[in-house]
Amino acid sequence: MRCFSKLIKQRSLYNLFLFLALLNIFFSTEISVAKTFSIKEIEISSPFNASFDKNKIINRGFVEAYEELIFTIAQSKYQKKLQNSSTKEVKSLVETFSIVEESFIDEIYNLTLNVEFNKKSFFELLEKKNVFPSSIIKKDLIFFPIEVDEEKNEIFLFSESQLFKNWNFKKEKYHQLNYILPNEDIDDYNLIKKNINNLEDFDFGEISKKYNFEDFIFMIVFKNNQEIRVLNQIVFNKNQNLKNFKFKNINLENLEDLKKFIDKQKTVFEDYWKSKNIINTSIKLDLTISVDNSNIIKIDQFEETLSSIELVNKFNIFKFDNNKNIYKVIFNGTRDQFLNVMKDYDFFFEIKNKIWVLE
Repeated sequence: MRCFSKLIKQRSLYNLFLFLALLNIFFSTEISVAKTFSIKEIEISSPFNASFDKNKIINRGFVEAYEELIFTIAQSKYQKKLQNSSTKEVKSLVETFSIVEESFIDEIYNLTLNVEFNKKSFFELLEKKNVFPSSIIKKDLIFFPIEVDEEKNEIFLFSESQLFKNWNFKKEKYHQLNYILPNEDIDDYNLIKKNINNLEDFDFGEISKKYNFEDFIFMIVFKNNQEIRVLNQIVFNKNQNLKNFKFKNINLENLEDLKKFIDKQKTVFEDYWKSKNIINTSIKLDLTISVDNSNIIKIDQFEETLSSIELVNKFNIFKFDNNKNIYKVIFNGTRDQFLNVMKDYDFFFEIKNKIWVLE
């Protein structure tokens, strides 16, 4: 009788572990397909009259949310191509949506929507249109605008500069770069003024270090009666790039010209940042990854990380035993890119017999 009772307990324990393992696989599979792009607080207004149609207004919300997504994830050269997508095509990408708020004020219907787009379907659409998207990676940086009047040989910095005062006047939700303007430092002013004749070769790295930022943009705008020359010194992730432009028939003292100039420069910076974070959907690196399944918390963190990375096309558990889960991961990038991305999340690997073992 005791032997029989012991056998029953062992079998029940085995069934429990089997159930938990299957449960883990079930939820892991769900995580792998539940990847969406979330666009929040899209606001739509429409007259409340005889032609009022709530479904059409919601469809407008889907299109506006889609446009915000493409402005966020695609370089400017691709955006017009993507904006040509039909409403039917956009609706096919919507995973789910929610009405945050709706109201009627003075015969105007106001609607606020949150929209979730299916990542896999969205990337398939971009691939069909031959568009390479970029990972959504927000970045804070020091932005230091310098205006130089070449006719008067004068420098305008900080609150003296119209660029400084107006740069952050308008912020778009789809911008990935967040510009931190410097403090009005007399030492910086004197140093830059002292080097007015060699600003194009000046190393601004020492000034940026004062703000504890490795990433920065120093924009020098040279103005004269014929044209405006712009020299941008951009440093992202310790890599430097120079972008030079010339403009004619533009007056930065005119508010409309100034706003257009700022918008153009911000587009240049956004495009450059996106170019550094391209997702090449044509590259599909097939990885086999082994994870010790004794640590449920680490497994959850690992799967959440895979779900959050745009470069991960898909993943799932295809094999398991009582010691480990074996994952198949499709990654849109190179082996080194995968290692670098996962390193940012404190995940490291050792390769054994073509299997990547999570340490």
